[in-house]
Amino acid sequence: MITTIAKFSAIASDIFMRCDVKYHQIESACNYNIFGIPANAQILLSDILREDYLKFNYEDGKEYKGIPTGQSYIDEDGDIIDYQPVTLDDHPDRLKYALTNDHILISSLRLAKSPALMFDTLDLNEYVFSNGFYSFAVSNDWNKKYVLYLLRTKALKSIIDCNIYRGIGISSYKVKDLLRIPVRNISKSEQEHTIKKIEPIEAKIASLKRSKCSIQETIDFVFQREFGFDYDKFETLKSQKYYFTQQSMFSNNPDLRFSVKYHRPAGDFVMEELIRISDKKIKHFISEPIVLGASISPSDFDESGEAYYVSMATIKTLEVVLDETQLVSSSYFEAKKAKSLQRNDIVVARSGVAIGKTAIVRDDFDGIFADFTMRIRFDEAKYNPLFAYYYLRSKYFQYLIEVYKKGLQNQNIFPIVMQEFPIPDISLPEQQRIVDEIQAEIENQEQIKAEIASLRNQIDEVIIQSISA
Repeated sequence: MITTIAKFSAIASDIFMRCDVKYHQIESACNYNIFGIPANAQILLSDILREDYLKFNYEDGKEYKGIPTGQSYIDEDGDIIDYQPVTLDDHPDRLKYALTNDHILISSLRLAKSPALMFDTLDLNEYVFSNGFYSFAVSNDWNKKYVLYLLRTKALKSIIDCNIYRGIGISSYKVKDLLRIPVRNISKSEQEHTIKKIEPIEAKIASLKRSKCSIQETIDFVFQREFGFDYDKFETLKSQKYYFTQQSMFSNNPDLRFSVKYHRPAGDFVMEELIRISDKKIKHFISEPIVLGASISPSDFDESGEAYYVSMATIKTLEVVLDETQLVSSSYFEAKKAKSLQRNDIVVARSGVAIGKTAIVRDDFDGIFADFTMRIRFDEAKYNPLFAYYYLRSKYFQYLIEVYKKGLQNQNIFPIVMQEFPIPDISLPEQQRIVDEIQAEIENQEQIKAEIASLRNQIDEVIIQSISA
């Protein structure tokens, strides 16, 4: 049993009257003084940071770069690595904030992989950020970069992830709980001196990152080389805003699709490129029809259960990561066993903003995949599931999903459409050779990531030393 002691005044001081142990543990342990700062040397984060939000002004006919909170868009150094194309007529409501080079962002979500963010040299006019970020202006008495690294410290991140968050599932925290944390009130010259110590470490990280490429880049490079894909022409066609097509093209598809997106020349080009290398389709290599996932009600979740509910939140990193995946009751698992997962199954998000996200099951576990996903099970005697997984993640295949998905508010891609998509028809040894090459490069990139992580720890230590001085 976990117990803690909390004053009634501490409970009453919170407008939500929180009574959970984790929230009051930090107050009873150190009154939020997580850095152990003497009272006469303290300053609260609320005296350093002020919430400041700028509404983004979408203009008709322009495409912008939407930045959600997920790690698919922001790496662990706070650099933008991807974006969601958005327009005035087609953007999620949560993508709503503009940003200046003076702002600092921090995710409002527990367990966020992205650190505090500041883009002091990036032209931000075409970027729009999620309301899942808290946005701050920094006091003139404080060096913005010093504050940025202060907000990235492991100690502060631990408080967010372990103590002040609220809710279950995708949890968040209130900004006032963050801003009540005291830090050492050091002079601006001391802050700048600390940043001077950090700059050489930043340079090493930047150098390593220049030699680093993402898994996605590795996949696309290998597939381009193996199959002669013309990415330059593809990108040119994607950027083409005006084009002509024959009226017959609108009637020569089973759903009578009229959308501009569906009839883009880039979509036709990708389909031609894939058909050029193979006349086979996904349906020719799967061991069973593609299956949609199972719906669930709150009563089906069970913290003491032994089976997982694999939702889009579980596969958002393009891997099945069970750390925060909710457990379900034994009765639910038995009732939905037809929608269970096994090693080498591929799970694809079929709906929502994560549509097309693809993950492969690498380990054996009991799990049911969610209703907004689908399961693709390849016949391993005919096709290498890992090769299929990398192909489904490739630039061309993901663009097919972009073109063929349907709907306005809640877009979908359906199994009957997925199974008709082309897929390379090459021998199993050839598939394995390509898989081995991709895997080897991924392992090399993991070594670079480990070096970068070590350097990040050095920055954390420099900041903590400045606080403890």
